[in-house]
Amino acid sequence: MTAGLTATGVLIPSGGVRLVGDLVAVPGAAGTVVFAHGSGSSRLSPNRHVAERLREGGLSTVLVDLLDATEAAEDVVTRRLRFDVPLLVDRLTDVVDWSRRHAGAGGLGLFGASTGAAAALAMAALHPERVDAVVCRGGRPDLASELLAEVRAPTLLVVGGDDAAVLEVNRDALARLGGPCELHVVPGATHLFPEPGALDTVAAVARDWFLAHLGARAIPTKEA
Repeated sequence: MTAGLTATGVLIPSGGVRLVGDLVAVPGAAGTVVFAHGSGSSRLSPNRHVAERLREGGLSTVLVDLLDATEAAEDVVTRRLRFDVPLLVDRLTDVVDWSRRHAGAGGLGLFGASTGAAAALAMAALHPERVDAVVCRGGRPDLASELLAEVRAPTLLVVGGDDAAVLEVNRDALARLGGPCELHVVPGATHLFPEPGALDTVAAVARDWFLAHLGARAIPTKEA
């Protein structure tokens, strides 16, 4: 871990449960990025690699499981809660509010993966004052299709070039988003970006997007 970082295990109350997470604060951070995992994933997913690269770029990160242990066990069997976008939005909203109070200065970004991307986009649409930028990795924006026109936060959609079905729904979403948006296709990558270097590309473009759209709100250090 980069010198000077402070890592803290956290419990965030939301809707009668406590969500387990990790806050890593970067001194003088340009902002904070909250991760919304999806499709049965957790804070221990490959998103941790992306989060590490974001911290190297000067961004604090919050990785939280949006389901508690009992719900996660149920979801392994039913696969129901991972598609419950309203529930995930409520949980993500509580995590964002907590992060704004505890993670320091600067803007607030959302990084959503798979079904978590739908929750991130829906939350940005419903609570525009809380979200300054969004990045979606292999996202399912079609699960929040009725809200895409209300998303005003600058949004970057990152999709693998060989993830044909997801690429199609993201191209459709690009035309429907209501704010500044771009689509970045990673050539040769599939849905989970396991190919050599693919996840590093995701991390690099996400870092640049967040720094461009969150950095203006950062509080200067004494040396500035």
